[in-house]
Amino acid sequence: MTKIGNSELIITDKGAIYHINLRPEQIADTIILVGDQDRVPVVSSHFDEIEYKEQHREFRTHTGYYKGKRLSVVSTGIGTDNIDIVINEIDALVNIDFETRTPKADLKSLNFIRLGTSGAIQANIPVGSMLISEMTIGFDGLLNFYANREKITEPDIEEAFIKHTNWNDTLASPYFTKVSESLFNKLKSNFIAGLTISAPGFFGPQGRVLRIPLADKDINKKIESFEYKGKHITNFEMESSAIYGLSKHLGHKAATVCAIIANRITKDYDSSYQETVKKMIVATLDSLVNE
Repeated sequence: MTKIGNSELIITDKGAIYHINLRPEQIADTIILVGDQDRVPVVSSHFDEIEYKEQHREFRTHTGYYKGKRLSVVSTGIGTDNIDIVINEIDALVNIDFETRTPKADLKSLNFIRLGTSGAIQANIPVGSMLISEMTIGFDGLLNFYANREKITEPDIEEAFIKHTNWNDTLASPYFTKVSESLFNKLKSNFIAGLTISAPGFFGPQGRVLRIPLADKDINKKIESFEYKGKHITNFEMESSAIYGLSKHLGHKAATVCAIIANRITKDYDSSYQETVKKMIVATLDSLVNE
């Protein structure tokens, strides 16, 4: 088997993978992903015990135990480009032998649960609610760089969406990816279910205008009105499409839960959203330990 080169898999002299600065024993099989590095200690404050604390750049990790279950919480920063780093490097920690620089014969499947914040794009989703992403829609283009994307995405709904929006072909082709069914069933009782767009930016890609006009001024109206088999697109965020897509490619399970802190249609904003985030964290942790 061909060894993975030093420039492709960067391991520090302390035996840690480069960007997230972790060694294999420092990651749990269930990983909570948060964007904000300051949200890591908010999550781990609920742990009974913390084994490891590491940080490099925006990638902060605490690994410990919650009600007897070993968990890691890792901050990713903003955007699917950072998710590309985090998911690939965490997978490498458990599925690549650092001594031989080759994939292991027995591959491990991990659970990734993103806890984030989001803006609703349907008027009937109130701020202060919490939503689990039944499917993600990637506007970012990340998955298009990997082979066999068609094997893990949903071509029928992609085709319907492209037709409905008259999708601008100068943009990355959108991709639709389903949640892990087992994680969805474990978590869903606490949350609204919806379809979530992951945008490659906060302003133009989410239909916001400050000083630069949009290429398609009606894009959010088209997104809001899209319907497929009775389902509507519910919210915008910036990471989940890559989490779902890369996890499926690598044989892992993924789900995203977001606190709805704004509604783009009603223009409402949840000024006390941190309380909603705390409720979301506890509800998710408790669901993960209830077998």
